[in-house]
Amino acid sequence: MEHKTLLQIAKDFESPVYVYDSDKIGAQYKRLTSAFSKVKKLKLNYAVKALSNISILKLFKTLGSGLDTVSIQEVKLGLMAGFSPEQIIFTPNGVSLEEIEMAAKLGVQINIDNLSILEQFGTRHPKTPVCIRINPHVMAGGNTNISVGHIDSKFGISIHQIPHLLRIIDNTKMNINGIHMHTGSDILDIDVFLYASEILFDTALHFKDLEFIDFGSGFKVPYKEGDIETNIEELGQKLSERFNAFCKKYGRELTLAFEPGKFLVSEAGVFLTKVNVVKQTTSTVFAQVDSGFNHLIRPMLYGSQHEIINISNSKGRERFYSVVGYICETDTFASNIRINEISEGDILCFKNAGAYCFTMASNYNSRFRPAEVLWHNKKAHLIRKRETFEDIINNQIEIDLGA
Repeated sequence: MEHKTLLQIAKDFESPVYVYDSDKIGAQYKRLTSAFSKVKKLKLNYAVKALSNISILKLFKTLGSGLDTVSIQEVKLGLMAGFSPEQIIFTPNGVSLEEIEMAAKLGVQINIDNLSILEQFGTRHPKTPVCIRINPHVMAGGNTNISVGHIDSKFGISIHQIPHLLRIIDNTKMNINGIHMHTGSDILDIDVFLYASEILFDTALHFKDLEFIDFGSGFKVPYKEGDIETNIEELGQKLSERFNAFCKKYGRELTLAFEPGKFLVSEAGVFLTKVNVVKQTTSTVFAQVDSGFNHLIRPMLYGSQHEIINISNSKGRERFYSVVGYICETDTFASNIRINEISEGDILCFKNAGAYCFTMASNYNSRFRPAEVLWHNKKAHLIRKRETFEDIINNQIEIDLGA
C-alpha cells in the first residue's frame, strides 16, 4: 500500500480509518507454515480477538486457517464466516459453565483452564472432547499485562495441580483430546518458549488419547525498521525437531497447533488520522489528530510504540512533535518524535495497527468508531461502515422521568 493509495483511501472513506493489506496477511501465514513444514500435522488457529471483522475471518478461511475464539460471540462470528465447528477452538477464561455448554452444543473444540469448570463439565458431558489449558509457570511476554503463563496468572491449570486434574478425569471418565499452553505475547527468547514446551511434553505423557498439542502463540513482530522480533524460522526448526521426537515417544502422530493473532495481522494494518491542529506550547509542538484512545488504546494501555509517518509530506524536513488525540484525558500516541514537517490537514499513518486496535475501540466521549477497509487485489473494499449518531443511541431507552 503506497502513500498515494493510503491518501486516496483517507479521502474516499474519510479519517480516521483502519486499512488492512490482504497480501501481507497471506505472506505472514505462509511464513509461519513454512517454518513448521517438517511437522506432518500442523494447524494454525487464527486468534479472532486480534482483529474480528468477518471479512478478515473469511480471508483466513481461504488460507486454510482454523480459528481460536475466546467468547461465544467469536464462535458465532466464525460459524457465520463459513468455518465448520471442528475448525474452531474455544479458549475462554473465567466464563460461566453455561457459556462453555453453549459452545459445546455448537460442536466446537472446548478448551478448559480451571479445575472447577472442568469437573462440572466432565460430570455433565463426559463424552465431549475437551482440551486442557496448562499453566507452565513460565514468565514470558513483553509486558506484565500480556504475560499469562507465570505462577500468579489467572490463566490455565497449574502444573502443580496435575494430580488433582488426573483425579477429576478419572472420576468423570471424560475425554481429553488435547493440551494447551500460552505463556504471553511479544516473546523474544526462543529458549524460554522451548523450555515451556518441554514442560507441556512432559505433561502430555499423562494423557493417552491426545490428538493435538497447542502451543499458543505470542510471537513478537517488529514495530519499526530494525526492531527485534521472534525468529520464527529458528523456532520452527528447533520446536519441530522436539515435537517430532515426542510423537515417536508418544506412539503416534499428533497435530501441532498454534493460535497466532498479532503475528498474522499486526503489520498488515495501518491507522490513518488527519491532523486537526498543530499547537505549540512553551516546550512542545503538538500534532493533534482526529482520534484518541477511543480508537487506539494500546500506547496508553501497554506503552506500545506505533511508528507514525506523515504520508502527506513524506519528503519534508524532520521536526519534533508529540502526537496526541482529542480525548478529554491525556491520550498521547507518541512524545517528542521526529516526523516530516506537519501541517494542519495532513494525514498521519500509524503502522502495526492490524492487531488489538479496532477490536479494542470504544465510543468513549460518544465518538463514532471508525470505518475499516481491506486492500485486496489492488482495490480498496469497505468492510465496516463508520458509525453514525444513530448507532450511538440505537440501544438506549428513554424513559418518562415525570411519571
